[in-house]
Amino acid sequence: MRTYYNVNPKFYLSVDCIIFGFDKGELKLLLLKRNFEPAKGKWSLMGGFVQEEESVDDAAKRVLAELTGLNDVFMEQVGTFGDTNRDPGERVISVAYYALINVNEYDRELVQKHNAYWAKIDELPTLIFDHEEMVHKARVMMRHKASDTPIGFNLLPELFTLSQLQSLYEAIYSEQIDKRNFRKRISEMDFIEKTELIDKQNSRRGAYLYKFNDKAYSKEPKFKL
Repeated sequence: MRTYYNVNPKFYLSVDCIIFGFDKGELKLLLLKRNFEPAKGKWSLMGGFVQEEESVDDAAKRVLAELTGLNDVFMEQVGTFGDTNRDPGERVISVAYYALINVNEYDRELVQKHNAYWAKIDELPTLIFDHEEMVHKARVMMRHKASDTPIGFNLLPELFTLSQLQSLYEAIYSEQIDKRNFRKRISEMDFIEKTELIDKQNSRRGAYLYKFNDKAYSKEPKFKL
């Protein structure tokens, strides 16, 4: 029986995850070397096909968990990529998401199993298909979001120094930030709490450690860098 649906073509639907991390003052991207054709042996984002009875959002969460072992991670949809020749294997429409994770929390055995590596954001290798376009759009979105929403804390450990926080935002925006103005702005945010703990490992003099209080932020959300 011919219906409105079966007379139209069917395509593959996939998700691609742009996974950002922050380590030693640098923004990084989790990439893998593809182990199947087409483009076997080349650098790729982590992706997968949307399964039956699975929403696109759930597919992205599953793909992220399969690579990192992490759930309940900050993710946001970047957009849909559907050029007819974007994948030489088949006609595939991909929905891209970017995620922010703490590099100290992911499952390293899973990452090694998938042949994945952290690459510095400013020294990325050539990526397959339209993945470079996905990464570019994700960075633009992240910068915009980070200017008025504290998403950057997803990239930091629970306790951090102000120097680490400043380095993070300098990495996100790829520009130097005036230290005095930055700390003055941070001091006005009640939800960034100073603790009595001292970081003696990464600071010669010993810097105070801070933490993000999400409950305080939810009551009075004022964040603008």
